[in-house]
Amino acid sequence: MSASVAAAVTTAQIREAIAPTLDALRERAARRDVEREHPYAEVRALADAGLLRYRLPVQDDGAGATVRELAELVVDIAAADSNVAQALRPGVLVVESLVTGAVTGPARDALLARVLRGDLFSGTVNERGGAAGGVQTTLTRDEHGLRIDGAKYYSTGGLHAQWFSGVARDEQGRTVAFTVPTDREGVVRLDDFDAIGQRLTASGSTLLQGVRVDAAELGEPDAPKRHPHGSLAHLVLAATLAGIAQAAADDAVHVVQRVARPIKHSTAATSVEDPYVRQVTGRIATAAFTARAQVVAAAEALDRHWAAGDDATAAAAVVAVAQAYIGAGEQALLAGELLFDVGGGTLTDRELGLDRHWRNARTVANHNPRGWKAAAIGAWFLAGEIPPANGLF
Repeated sequence: MSASVAAAVTTAQIREAIAPTLDALRERAARRDVEREHPYAEVRALADAGLLRYRLPVQDDGAGATVRELAELVVDIAAADSNVAQALRPGVLVVESLVTGAVTGPARDALLARVLRGDLFSGTVNERGGAAGGVQTTLTRDEHGLRIDGAKYYSTGGLHAQWFSGVARDEQGRTVAFTVPTDREGVVRLDDFDAIGQRLTASGSTLLQGVRVDAAELGEPDAPKRHPHGSLAHLVLAATLAGIAQAAADDAVHVVQRVARPIKHSTAATSVEDPYVRQVTGRIATAAFTARAQVVAAAEALDRHWAAGDDATAAAAVVAVAQAYIGAGEQALLAGELLFDVGGGTLTDRELGLDRHWRNARTVANHNPRGWKAAAIGAWFLAGEIPPANGLF
């Protein structure tokens, strides 16, 4: 464990420790997007500053942040570089399993040790081909023991991680979770993620070619999903969208003050004084404010559930997170579109990279169909139907 991690024992200390790295991320975010330059050093610096200890309980040498505090931190990271916020998502979820008791016993002890030494995590259940949600990765036994064979796609944060988690189908047809070190023989990580946005989330494919695994690295077969244990995953995406909206708002201010010029028939001497530019900038800033507020409200619903622990607050939190995901996505897309209205053709220069905000928001918003989420929300309010506990809420 580095000295910086040992010193970062409060939320304020962790915030202070990561601030220079966020500034560095913000400064080169547009250039990295153009050059496809992964922020390896910056992500490592965040880990070494104890970022994953932010919500870890105080008794586990963490800072003990609430879900709200965590959500606001993710928004701020995403405002600096939304790729990084999403790349860190698997680690945030690992810590949440320690906080909520989803992992217990020796497995918890092993995960906690990894978090405390600054390890990073990746994972996905997604595969290409076959039925939606199907698992073609196999867990079989040969003369040497258990082995995993298959390929996973959307391995968020995979190029940064020391650990990879996924699911495989065993010889009895059961779904079994597994976690293996990324440097184990047979684990191959590819930088082949090629979306229109969020290009630097290190979310490429992970190939599993005869990867050896022991029983301690496997989860319970066909482990049931329970609300709201999956909701934080979607809240992190919503917070990432809110951060994208904030980044668009920050760039709007920057280009109006330093780049844009008023049109010829404007009565204003500068873009800053142009009333229509001010109006658009106000709408973008309001979109960012609204997105953050929606994320904060959903995070508080999760905090209420973990304080109460009952089914009613669980259902309410799940619905709130779904609402925040839809709402923050709409606000981020709006902010990314309106950004171009604060100036003229100059703002479309590739050098400025302003298009990345809309592309990033569009990519994050596509991870879960908003129509299905909206329908589930409506079913809750109209008929009291709880959204399915399938990992998508």
